[in-house]
Amino acid sequence: MNVHILEQQQFFAHPVETVFPFFATPENLEQITPASLGMQILTPSPIHMREGALFDYVVRVNGFPMRWTTLITVYDPPHTFVDVQLRGPYGYWHHTHRFESKEGGTLMQDEVRYVMPLGPLGELAHRLWVGRQLRQIFAHRKTILADHFG
Repeated sequence: MNVHILEQQQFFAHPVETVFPFFATPENLEQITPASLGMQILTPSPIHMREGALFDYVVRVNGFPMRWTTLITVYDPPHTFVDVQLRGPYGYWHHTHRFESKEGGTLMQDEVRYVMPLGPLGELAHRLWVGRQLRQIFAHRKTILADHFG
């Protein structure tokens, strides 16, 4: 089993008290996800972020809808939260969001640890397509967030 790691950081010239709430609002996930994934949150709004919160959404993988269920396992505002996939396209998905006050703003760090399903076939898909697609999704998010936070 190969655990893949995707890391990204971004600085925002806003205080953590302004930045954290945007990320702690699951409804904003649609806004920062590429339209090609057709993301749709199924859980009725408002979704109250807290440890133990569950929410469901659908993403399109190669045009096929796939349901994803997320559990918030850690919620420590305004410093960190962790979401894990309970149901979805990965064998394992653990996404840590960290927020650190820095001079002039906030440093946000993402760390995603994930495992492909289907053993060697999943690893092949990762090398050919999935790894690149995830990097593109996070690059898209970075661009949208830079625009959103100025």
